[in-house]
Amino acid sequence: MAIKPKYVKQLGRILLERYPQAFNTDFETNKDSVSKLTNVESKGVRNRIAGYITRKKASAAANA
Repeated sequence: MAIKPKYVKQLGRILLERYPQAFNTDFETNKDSVSKLTNVESKGVRNRIAGYITRKKASAAANA
């Protein structure tokens, strides 16, 4: 498994802290939310952030 870049983790954590209700365990929904809430222009970076958030939400749901 690849190590995520620091900026992906930082932005993912910030978005989860500020807008927890905007994200869930569905990647497509999270991808749209990242597009609306940030000014990330790169599709690849947007997808990495959305994937990171999706994994965090899924692991939180599994642990709860």
